[in-house]
Amino acid sequence: MDRIPTIDISPLHDTAHPEYEQTVRQVMDACTQIGFLSITGTGISQETVAKVRACTRAIFDVDESSKWDQAITRENYRGYIPMGFFTPNDGSGQADKYEGYKLHHEVASDAPVRMDCALYGPNKWPREVPEAGAVILDYWSQLDRVADVLLGALETGLKVPVNVLRDAFRDPMTNMTLLHYPPQAPDEGGYGIHPHKDTDALTIIAPDPVGGLEVQTRDGGWITPDCPPGGFVVNIGDMLELWSGGRLKSTPHRVVNRSGKERYSFPYFAVPRHDVVVAPLLAPLPGFDRPSVHCGHWSAEIWRTNWPNETAHDHTPELGTLND
Repeated sequence: MDRIPTIDISPLHDTAHPEYEQTVRQVMDACTQIGFLSITGTGISQETVAKVRACTRAIFDVDESSKWDQAITRENYRGYIPMGFFTPNDGSGQADKYEGYKLHHEVASDAPVRMDCALYGPNKWPREVPEAGAVILDYWSQLDRVADVLLGALETGLKVPVNVLRDAFRDPMTNMTLLHYPPQAPDEGGYGIHPHKDTDALTIIAPDPVGGLEVQTRDGGWITPDCPPGGFVVNIGDMLELWSGGRLKSTPHRVVNRSGKERYSFPYFAVPRHDVVVAPLLAPLPGFDRPSVHCGHWSAEIWRTNWPNETAHDHTPELGTLND
């Protein structure tokens, strides 16, 4: 497949829908061949997305010193990510050309799960944008439902037990990154985000009108998703590729913003609960040989190795970064 298909997923909301099985096949074709799809029929309004985009812009318009006051720390990977702060996880290449604001599955400070895993906790919500928490968490809850519907379709398509995927997302480590990419000059090297594969299970993103997302095809070329207004781009991450024994494809992608405009994005990354160990649910395809992944450990390693002076250890699986 050398293009990214657009699929109306509205039949997936009801397993008794007459077009349910056909839609599952369309989703499976996309996820096994190119690992990306554009979806409509989510039930999420364009007004909701516009509110999130406005909040994202407002957060990055906050005074620089105040943003630094809300920056991520090694102990709490939530809050502001400074421009050019992160390099690829393998320590190679130029720093990525974006600033971000990191949010995680919202957990109260006294939630019992915090006793089991220190990665959980409440978010830092920007003081200067008081509406951000309510707007983004409402959007988040709607994306949770979309992710659940897609995971149910993949259970059907892979012929694995009902809820075997969806049950892994109770008290999940799902997270979002609000992103701002300034325009790159036409002759400027580097990337908004370097070529990589997502390390999560499933990513959902409302595409920014200025574009910049590029997806690698199986022959090594790069294409841009053609997503209709009101649609979303979805891609398979490494965890679903592993769960499926290599059948679902985690596909390289990158961001290059040479539009001459400011680009804003807010991807949603579906990650299972901290104690879930991801291993193939089906016999791996020939040549597919990857170690199982403990979600809490892997998440901690990904966030740790984002710091410029940290490197991956031998016992850490690949962390998404690809050679340029």
